[in-house]
Amino acid sequence: MRLLPVATLLISTLLSSAAMAAPPTGAWVFDSSPKYPDFTRVTVTQSGGTLTGIITSRWYGDLPMTDLRAEGDVLKFKIVNGNPRLTPTDITLKAEGASVRMTGKLWYQDFDITARTGTKAELKALDFPTYPLPPHRVVPQKNLAAKPPMGWNSWNKFATDIDDKTVREIADAMVSSGLRDAGYIYVNIDDGWQGKRDQNGVLQPNEKFPDMKALADYVHSKGLKIGIYSSQGPKTCGGYEGSYGHVEQDAKTFAAWGMDYLKYDLCSGEAFYHTKETVYASYQQMGEALAATGRDIIFSLCQYGRFDVGAWGRDVGGHLWRTTGDIEDNYARMSWIGFDANGKPNHTGPNGWNDPDMLEVGNGGMSHDEYKTHMSLWALMAAPLLLGNDVRTMTPDTIALLTNREVIAIDQDVAGVQGLPVKKDGTTEIWTKKLSDGSTAVGLFNRAEAPVTVSGNWAEIGLGGAGKVRDVWAHKDAKATAAYSFTLPAHGAVLLTVSR
Repeated sequence: MRLLPVATLLISTLLSSAAMAAPPTGAWVFDSSPKYPDFTRVTVTQSGGTLTGIITSRWYGDLPMTDLRAEGDVLKFKIVNGNPRLTPTDITLKAEGASVRMTGKLWYQDFDITARTGTKAELKALDFPTYPLPPHRVVPQKNLAAKPPMGWNSWNKFATDIDDKTVREIADAMVSSGLRDAGYIYVNIDDGWQGKRDQNGVLQPNEKFPDMKALADYVHSKGLKIGIYSSQGPKTCGGYEGSYGHVEQDAKTFAAWGMDYLKYDLCSGEAFYHTKETVYASYQQMGEALAATGRDIIFSLCQYGRFDVGAWGRDVGGHLWRTTGDIEDNYARMSWIGFDANGKPNHTGPNGWNDPDMLEVGNGGMSHDEYKTHMSLWALMAAPLLLGNDVRTMTPDTIALLTNREVIAIDQDVAGVQGLPVKKDGTTEIWTKKLSDGSTAVGLFNRAEAPVTVSGNWAEIGLGGAGKVRDVWAHKDAKATAAYSFTLPAHGAVLLTVSR
């Protein structure tokens, strides 16, 4: 049967339209991409009517396309970088001749980029390397943190804008301000120090840090210790070189420089290590590498409290572990972490500390009373006290908050007990912490935005009677009676020691 010319034309048009509407399949190479997440290639295949695809990133390796679907000649999908806090959004991939255009967002980075068809050699050169993790073992823990570590860290104030000169000046100020003598002994360089690896894979500092060994020697000459930062992922949070594939090598480098502390941040590693077993193994790997150097290095686990880290942090050689995501210099975030996300108390004790993140005192985002609450909570929690302000330019009020010996003594009590709330009444809370001398630290907190008077009987909070009551912020004894009554300012606190 012969087709009529009109029918032939119609079928030809439909077939042509169907071909045009086919989703793109193939393999393409990105010649340029935003630094984050630094995409290198994209591959889409179709088999038996099923589409699958992978995007490769220098931060996260091979990321499978999830929820992949075709809408005409456009592919829509999501990619997950391993961070459970982030809700993935749709990304689109559309053919444009021999190229494809990809638009969307990953975490905070929008992108609109084009990839060209790649040769076999180009695509092979962009294979992302993978490395085996060690079999499960327990790392013998060194006795390096009998009390919560105290010191300073560069991140909260300087982020990645940190250099050798600033670190030296911070060390000088730690001494001249009295911070060192109050117990703050670690000067920790966070993200932003890393350069490139040499031909042997040894990580070099960038131009802001011309000689790390000389810097460590300078800090040590001040009676202080020095710390550094890395990630088990390919990239740190700031986009610098991580320890992925170079764990043992980096541990040797840190030890050779004279480092005394390592903060190890999951960051881009969360795309590879997103189960309890793999996260454990990745920290175990560095814990074993640090131990093999023979140098005493405090090991700080920064993996945001995932997988009940306090239950196994000591088993990878860790001395402290973050209980949640990053703190911010505002009352809402600080108080949420301090009151509600501070880790399981039974995990805390000598050589293993719940870490609710670094201090913001002195950075200017909170009031004096709010900073007093911040310090009081961290002391009651037996939290590490790692300053995050510019200690070169502190006000007298800030120095007084940070160097109050009676407050520090509560944090540094040798029993290592984490305080707990014993009474909550609307916006007020009362916390207690047993101290090694038989007394009890008591914190009274006002979470409201107006002053309030907190009163009651000592027996109601488990203290029976109070023989001596000491207001540690005011440095004076309070009248000891069967009852207590204190007026607290908005977002304020009173911190006491009570003995029978």
